[in-house]
Amino acid sequence: MYSPKWSKVKKQLKSFTCDSLKDRIDFHIINYRKAHDQLGRAVITVDKQEILSMCTITAEREMYRKEWDIREEQNIEYDIHNQPRNLEIGIQAHEMIKIKGILAQYDFFDAVEEYLSSPIKTSLKSTDIIIKILALIDKRVGKRTLQKLSESIETEHENIRYFFKLRCDVEGIRVS
Repeated sequence: MYSPKWSKVKKQLKSFTCDSLKDRIDFHIINYRKAHDQLGRAVITVDKQEILSMCTITAEREMYRKEWDIREEQNIEYDIHNQPRNLEIGIQAHEMIKIKGILAQYDFFDAVEEYLSSPIKTSLKSTDIIIKILALIDKRVGKRTLQKLSESIETEHENIRYFFKLRCDVEGIRVS
């Protein structure tokens, strides 16, 4: 479970959000107390509409399916005693679903922690969807930097493109 108080972290995230989006973007943590791990969802909203929902249950289910797909493709039988192999397959499956944008609440916490402790230039170059989104709405990113990113953003995940376009729209930057 995430150690710093969520209210403190949320204030930090809001303080880094650019002024033109500060009142439009919000971050929410929804915990399911009756869930075995008490994790739930992390949500990023724009104008009170859920844009990015990072649900632990959905991500865990997809990761489980992906693990079995990997085992089937590589003809690997499940062996409860082969922990290193199981861990390796689990990590591989987790990375594959993250690339698709299927994220869990703990992915959000990890990304926020890394984002808050990294320079903005590093965050803008990150391959993590959440870190990249947080960097794009960051007030430390100026108009010239956004314009330079416009070509490379075309190959990014749809959620990254959405937040990039949103930021450019509020800043009055024309992108094709």
